[in-house]
Amino acid sequence: MTSMEAGSSLRDVISDALRYWELRRLLYNVLLAAVVGAHFIAAWPTSRSSLTLDGLLALFVLAVLANIAYSTVYVADVFIQLSGFRASRAMWRRVLLVVGFMFAAVLTHFFASGMWQPA
Repeated sequence: MTSMEAGSSLRDVISDALRYWELRRLLYNVLLAAVVGAHFIAAWPTSRSSLTLDGLLALFVLAVLANIAYSTVYVADVFIQLSGFRASRAMWRRVLLVVGFMFAAVLTHFFASGMWQPA
């Protein structure tokens, strides 16, 4: 019997990861939108000039890239679940969540603060 057969199947592990992380993706996007919104408001009226199609497309691209970056958490989560640390995955998930959210918020801060600098 392999270790995969003794524990959860890969399908169960991936389903568990999806169930946990996809519920939190909304919070991730709200956090990043709040950071961008705060910078947009703080840079007013300079930021008003970015309300163009190109400005909105740039924000869309950055939002998609942020969500691709969010998806990398699955690699760590599945690795933890398939390792000997599966029993402590709740603690590891909280660590990944907090560190990941903080890292994304800091990156978003730097991108957003540079977007609305006066020319």
